Amino acid sequence: MKNGVIILAAGDGTRMKSSRPKVMCEVLETPMIGWVIDSLSEAGFASEDIGVITGNGAEIVEKYLGERNVLKTFRQNERKGTGHAVMQAESMLGEYDNVLVLCGDAPFMDADTIKSTLKAHEESGNSVTVVTASLVNPTGYGRILRDIDGKLLGIREQKDCSEEEKKIAEINSGVYWFKASALKDALGKLKPNNAAGEYYLTDTIEIIRDNGGLAEAFCAENADIVLGANSRKDLLNLNTIARNRIIEKHLDNGVEFVATDGIIIGKNVVIGRDTRILPNTILRGNTVIGENCEIGPNSLIENCTLGNNVTLDNVHAYEAKLSDNVKAGPFVHLRPGTILHDGVKIGDFVEVKNSEVGTMTCIAHLTYVGDSDVGKDVNFGCGCVTANYDGLNKFRTVIGDHAFIGCNTNLIAPVEIGANATTAAGSTITKNVPPDSLVIERGQPRTIENWEHNSKRKRKA
Repeated sequence: MKNGVIILAAGDGTRMKSSRPKVMCEVLETPMIGWVIDSLSEAGFASEDIGVITGNGAEIVEKYLGERNVLKTFRQNERKGTGHAVMQAESMLGEYDNVLVLCGDAPFMDADTIKSTLKAHEESGNSVTVVTASLVNPTGYGRILRDIDGKLLGIREQKDCSEEEKKIAEINSGVYWFKASALKDALGKLKPNNAAGEYYLTDTIEIIRDNGGLAEAFCAENADIVLGANSRKDLLNLNTIARNRIIEKHLDNGVEFVATDGIIIGKNVVIGRDTRILPNTILRGNTVIGENCEIGPNSLIENCTLGNNVTLDNVHAYEAKLSDNVKAGPFVHLRPGTILHDGVKIGDFVEVKNSEVGTMTCIAHLTYVGDSDVGKDVNFGCGCVTANYDGLNKFRTVIGDHAFIGCNTNLIAPVEIGANATTAAGSTITKNVPPDSLVIERGQPRTIENWEHNSKRKRKA
């Protein structure tokens, strides 16, 4: 069978007090709708089978969806309820046997729940399967109504519940599996007969049952699938839950945390066993960290790949690749395109950008290496700069194996320093240096006697 998905993502998020649509508010630096798309992908859905209902701020959502290759979007220009939202994607219904409808602001919907509910839906031959959860405090959620035999009767929204119905603990998660043909027929018969004057998707349950279709409810094991965010407080709660879950996952995998203060780890980050993560460390994106590393404190690592036995102290690294036994910090900036090979040492106040640094090279302190190809076992003295930009174009510097770059050397690219060559301290190198040679490039010194006696500073004093 061919299955499609409709994501409801038209919420304004007024209580968020944000210029962004609600589904674009982030949990661990990923938009909530991104979490939902990730779960759908893990459950086996292709991006072309996902349709998204957008509302105010649609351009922002659509731009993000385009980056995720989700191109089917439908705008709900008038806010007339969840049923009205699904009506906007009615053209999708003829393409699929079953359609999953779920919310874009419920980031904890997981792939296992999606797959298990589809299995129950298909095996039972249901026209609609409502995914439910049982909550200690169900306030605010639509209640599941069952008959004395436990069969699903319908769903009652909170604002329409009687006092007795408000005591029901089983609630609607906002997730449904429909036979696409049954959903299309029910949408055509949907009426706004409720206190809000809206078209409720929940009313399709009774319509389908009255048409002879089978309607059942499936109670999910993971009650967190219902958790969403309508306010900044709710969003903070989602972040706290997600943050703690991810840290617990890494603890189970053998990662060490001496404390979790200020530690934020993205959901796609991979960390090897016996690695220690120190306080105030942020790991983002598709970062992969090897075994026996020590990361932090006060480090930010984004979309980087780290080998084993890497030590980073107060390092900011973006889209960089570090091999085994690299040490960097404190106060190091590794910019995109940085490749550090085995045993490289980067000291305090060093910046490396779009450069490949060979095995066992040492860049000790107060140095900028940009757009450079550096050989193995090279030593940089203090205060060196590869001047890679002339104001119009950028050029590369090449440094051979075992070279020694003296303190306060400026390498004016494009320039090449040969293997085993040495630059004298304070030199500004503008021409290629042959291997095995010493280059001294300094201006002719001038001494003006009695300068202090006649200087402006002296006269002012």
